[in-house]
Amino acid sequence: MTLADLDAVVSAFARSGRLAWQLGFDGVEIHGAHGYLLDEFLWPVTNRRQDAYGGSQRNRARFVADVVAGVRTATAPDFPIAVRFSQFKERAYGARLADDAAGLEELLRPLVDAGTSMFHASARRFWEPEFDGSPLNLAGWAKRLTGRPTITVGSVSLTGSSLRGGPDQAQSLAALGARHAAGEFDLVALGRTLLANPDWSVRWPTAGTSSWWTTASSTRTRTPEHRSGQRARLGP
Repeated sequence: MTLADLDAVVSAFARSGRLAWQLGFDGVEIHGAHGYLLDEFLWPVTNRRQDAYGGSQRNRARFVADVVAGVRTATAPDFPIAVRFSQFKERAYGARLADDAAGLEELLRPLVDAGTSMFHASARRFWEPEFDGSPLNLAGWAKRLTGRPTITVGSVSLTGSSLRGGPDQAQSLAALGARHAAGEFDLVALGRTLLANPDWSVRWPTAGTSSWWTTASSTRTRTPEHRSGQRARLGP
């Protein structure tokens, strides 16, 4: 991409952010994760540039920072702008943007300076520690290093055991809730769980005694109606 190409992308993000702000949206999230365009600049494997947008952590973050700054300028000082980032990529689960906390801070600090309000730290499994020597996950580290609120995500309630397990079971909702209460992160995102069970938020408290949930590997809702061949009822 030429510098003119980069400017065009920044302008497009800025226009979109301004439209969202003018239409009354509560905020926007900039997708810089999972191997998509912005993430290709963050990841050294795909970013082989030799100009100001490649090389060091700070340089690789420059394009994303430009996008954030463009959206911030096009909206308002208090308009929430979240940035989603990830270590893993869709076809490279072992990929790393940073191998330690210092590297992650160097990557995220330019985004804070550009006007990021919140970080959405995408991980495959929320309960896994991000770096050696600490139980913090990726969202926990992002919050500690930047002081910004964070969103955690990653295989939340994809199995019945995770719904029913206690706080001593790392992948359980009880453990997730305890970590949230301790201030490790501020919000929890759900993806596949809500696609399979749109009314998850009102039904999960009874999951320990029922079989309403759909597993991530199945498109079928495990209800008596479905097992008998009838259409599953997902409403209350």
